[in-house]
Amino acid sequence: MSPKNLQEVLDAAGSTVDLLRNSQIGAYVYPVVAPEFSNWRSEQRAWRETAVLYDQTHHMDNLFIRGHDALKLISDTAINSVANFPVNRAKQYVPTTPAGHVIGDGILFHEKQDEYVYVGRAPAANWLLYQAETGGYDVQIEVDRRSPSRPMGKPVKRKYWRFQIQGPQAWNIIEKLNGQPLEKQRFFSMDTMSIAGQQVHTLRHGMAGAPGLEIWGPYESYDLIRDAVLDAGAEFGMLPVGARAYPSNTLESGWIPSPLPAIYTGEELRPYREWLGADSYEATNAVAGSFDSPDIEDFYHTPWELGYGSFVKFDHEFIGRAALEKMDPAAQRRKVTLAWNPEDLGTVLTSVLDTDSLPYKYFDLPLANYGSSNYDRVVDADGKTVGLSMFTGYSSNERRGLSLAVVDPDVPEGTELRVVWGEPDGGTKKSTVEPHRQFEVRVVVSPVPYSTVARAEYQGGWRTSYKE
Repeated sequence: MSPKNLQEVLDAAGSTVDLLRNSQIGAYVYPVVAPEFSNWRSEQRAWRETAVLYDQTHHMDNLFIRGHDALKLISDTAINSVANFPVNRAKQYVPTTPAGHVIGDGILFHEKQDEYVYVGRAPAANWLLYQAETGGYDVQIEVDRRSPSRPMGKPVKRKYWRFQIQGPQAWNIIEKLNGQPLEKQRFFSMDTMSIAGQQVHTLRHGMAGAPGLEIWGPYESYDLIRDAVLDAGAEFGMLPVGARAYPSNTLESGWIPSPLPAIYTGEELRPYREWLGADSYEATNAVAGSFDSPDIEDFYHTPWELGYGSFVKFDHEFIGRAALEKMDPAAQRRKVTLAWNPEDLGTVLTSVLDTDSLPYKYFDLPLANYGSSNYDRVVDADGKTVGLSMFTGYSSNERRGLSLAVVDPDVPEGTELRVVWGEPDGGTKKSTVEPHRQFEVRVVVSPVPYSTVARAEYQGGWRTSYKE
């Protein structure tokens, strides 16, 4: 009999690591939106030089949470404090397991009294939904799942469309659309504005490093609003960003989108795994990369590792609080950017032209991830694993291959390390993996968000010189 839930899937598989590393679901898909509208290089440059329209309508879940206990549900499950969470504010939402490991994250919008909307990937959405159903909360939740990865020509509809207007020229476009100056409210503040005669919701945001807005409204007005924004933005050099370039913006802004949800172990989480379906994100998630520990807990992360340490507030009771109180933040790995050596990236890219040897793992442009959760070993001069590279691609703006990674706390900025690119033993059975060799790519530990490390601070091999 086929497994009915995640726990049964894990029991049948035997090894959770092997199950996830050989998943056939492939890489994470940003669905429905066209891959490119111009070309991904120009689209990347536009968010740095002019302005862009990001289309976020299809790749995230929406949970509409209503009821007297809505805020209590959020407070009980989030490391964040909700002591100051008024209407018309948004907040990043980060839940952890009882052991203090991150499940996922997303954004919560406080739209009305006792009404919130969660927007983000499935792991945090599933956790919220489970807690609401089993925790005795006086709440009602409406679920609007992300669009299908491969709709195969079938009609797709969401409750909301969701766009972002970003880039150095974004505010000029926003004020042109509004017909008058618009106050730059504080980050993550919500309001409304008028576009093409329609009132739309706004969130003050800044994904591209300049003041911008996230806007949303009923899906029925999708074409009207999109066309109006692009028409207004034409004189300012605005470009719509396709699904190919869109996820690569995080390489520059520094958010790690898809850490493995830390829910596969722990007897206290067994009821949750029995609640999750056999076809859930957690059951089909594809783990990719050169890191291949037999212990699935080696893929888990604390909030400090992912850059969420400042969110941890012990002013409320929440799942995972006791475990987090026992952790030393200074002992946790920290988030960094790894800047790839251009010569080494060139070697990886051109290996597909070598007729005499097996190529290195294919590096797709601009995003090279080939799983839903990506874990490549980061090693020091002695070959010791000192971190994990978790999101990799190429930035036309920086002319660099970049990885978002977590490294040991004693690894200084400017250190040269190596990312082991490609999976061991020729690769797993994932649908995104072809036979390949591994290659150790030189990388420099750099800030997050990324900026080029001054060459005067370059430290070469961290512990000892690399031995060729």
